[in-house]
Formats: sequence, C-alpha cells, structure tokens
Amino acid sequence: MVSNRMRIKLRKIGNSLGVILPADVLQTLQVGAGDSLSLLPNEVGTGYRLTADNAEFERQMDIARGLLQRYRSTLRELAR
Repeated sequence: MVSNRMRIKLRKIGNSLGVILPADVLQTLQVGAGDSLSLLPNEVGTGYRLTADNAEFERQMDIARGLLQRYRSTLRELAR
C-alpha cells in the first residue's frame, strides 16, 4: 500500500506558529507568496482539508447568501 502521508512540523514565527509547505504542495494548490488558503473541517469532523481560496467562487457565494437571506420567507413557503 502506497501512502501519500506528509509530515510537516510546526515552526515558531514570532509569537505565532506556522508551517512551511513543500514546493510540490504549493504547485498542486497553484499558490504562491501572498495567496490565501482555507482550512476546512473534513466531512467526518476528524481533521481538516487545506484548499486554495478562489475569489470568484467566494464572490458568487456572497451573492447566493444574500439571495437566500432576501428570499428566505419565499423559499420557506416553496419548500412546503
């Protein structure tokens, strides 16, 4: 069985802790210095998943959240 497990050590950076991601991980995520990442809980709640932020997706989600809030009553009635 092949494992793709990667160990990354926490490092002290000023008064905080940080991680240094290997170049192949950065390449896979298609990110570099100054880019943002999101740390999301796994579906089963036992760990986390690291993903690159997608500004266009976030913009679309903000619009969707606004529409859901604006038409909350209408959507509730339609769901009946």
